[in-house]
Amino acid sequence: KATVSVLNWHLHPSSTMATTAALWSKLRAASANKVVPRIINSGQGSHLTIGEKPYLNFCSSHYLGFATNPRLKQAAKDAIDKHGLGTGYRTLAGTHKLHVELETAIAEFKGTEAAVCFSSAYAANASAVQTLMGKEDIVVSDQLNHASIIDAVKVAGVQNKFAYAHSDMADLESKLQAAQELQKKPKKNGEHPLILIITDGVFSMDGDLAPLPKIVELAKKYDALTMVDDAHGEGVLGKGGRGVVNHFGLEGDVDIEIGSLSKAFSVMGGFIAAKQPLVDLYLMAARQRLFSIALTVPDTAALLEAVKMLGESEDLVEKLWSNVHYLRKGFTDMGFDIGHSETPIIPVMLGDDQLAKDFSAKLFEEGVFASPICFPMVPKNTARVRVIASASFSQADCDAGLAAFARVKAALM
Repeated sequence: KATVSVLNWHLHPSSTMATTAALWSKLRAASANKVVPRIINSGQGSHLTIGEKPYLNFCSSHYLGFATNPRLKQAAKDAIDKHGLGTGYRTLAGTHKLHVELETAIAEFKGTEAAVCFSSAYAANASAVQTLMGKEDIVVSDQLNHASIIDAVKVAGVQNKFAYAHSDMADLESKLQAAQELQKKPKKNGEHPLILIITDGVFSMDGDLAPLPKIVELAKKYDALTMVDDAHGEGVLGKGGRGVVNHFGLEGDVDIEIGSLSKAFSVMGGFIAAKQPLVDLYLMAARQRLFSIALTVPDTAALLEAVKMLGESEDLVEKLWSNVHYLRKGFTDMGFDIGHSETPIIPVMLGDDQLAKDFSAKLFEEGVFASPICFPMVPKNTARVRVIASASFSQADCDAGLAAFARVKAALM
C-alpha cells in the first residue's frame, strides 16, 4: 500500500502542477534580474547609434571594419539578386556553389588542405571535438579556454579530461604524462585512446597568445593531436591576417584550426581547417553540419569577398595594428595597467567590479561604448574595461576615446 501511495502521489495531477508552478515562480523571480543589452540601430562601424546618439565603438570584435564595408555589402546584394536568400541542409539540397567556393578560399587562405564551414564557430568547436573524440579518449585543455570549447568537450562526453594552468607549459607536460599513462589502457574496441590538446589561439579576456610553438613541441613528444580555436586571431595575426598558426610559422603542425567568420570577417559562421582526411570525416559525420541549415547566400557571398580582400592587400591589417600600438601607448602614458595583451584586445585593468561598471557607465555618458568585464567572466579583483581596436578607427577616433578615458579616470580615480 505504501508503494502504491507514493506512486499515486507522483502521478497525481496536482503534484505535477505544483512542480511546474514552482518552475514558473523561479523563472519569474530570475526575470527581475535580467540584463537588457543596449539596442543598436546602425551598422557596426567605428561608431554605433544607440537611442539616436552616436557612440565610439570600443567594444565590437569587427577588427577590420568589414561589418559596414561597401564591397561586402555589394557582394551580398549581388548574390541576393542572382541566387536569392536561403539554402538548406548541406547533405540534401543546401550545398550551394558559393559554399564550396568559400571553403576552397578559406583553405587556400589558411594554407591547409581543406576547410568546412558551419553556421557558427560555436558549432565548429562542438563538431571538431564530438565527431573525432569518443568517451574513452583524452582531452587536455587550457583552464581559460572559451566556453564553446568547454561545452564541446561536454557534448562529446569525453570522460578523461585534464585542465592545465593557463599557458603553463610545465603543467601541460605533467598533464600529458598523466594522459599518456591513461593511454596505455586500450578502449573497448581495442584501440588506444587519442589525446587531444585544445587551446584558444588568442585569449579573449586578456588578449594574450597561447604559447603555440611549445604546445606543438609537447604534442609531438607525447603523440597528441592539437586543436586551436583562433576566433580572435583570424584576420588579425599572421601574414595578411592568416591567424595565429601562421603568426608562429606552424602551418602543417597544428591538426585542427577553428576560425570565426563573425569577428574580423564580420558576417556569421565558423570553420574547421585541417588536412583533407580529417575534413572529410567532418563532412560525413559532424552532427552540427548534418542537422543544421547552411550559411545563407548573402552571408556566404560577403564572406567570399572578405577572404578575397585579405588576399589582395594587407592594408587593413596594418591599419588595425597601427591603431593598436597608438591606443596601447595612449593608455600606458595615462598610467593605466593594460596587462599583457599581445593583440587588439586591450584590457584596461581596474580590479574592482563596481569601479569597472561605473567606469563603463561614465564612458557611455562621454560617448564611448566600452564594456565592463567582471566576475565571473574573469577572476575576482581583476575587473576591467575591455577595449577592442579596429581598422575602422581614424586617429581622431582614437584620440577621442583616450580623452574620454582620461576624463573618467580623473572623475572616478
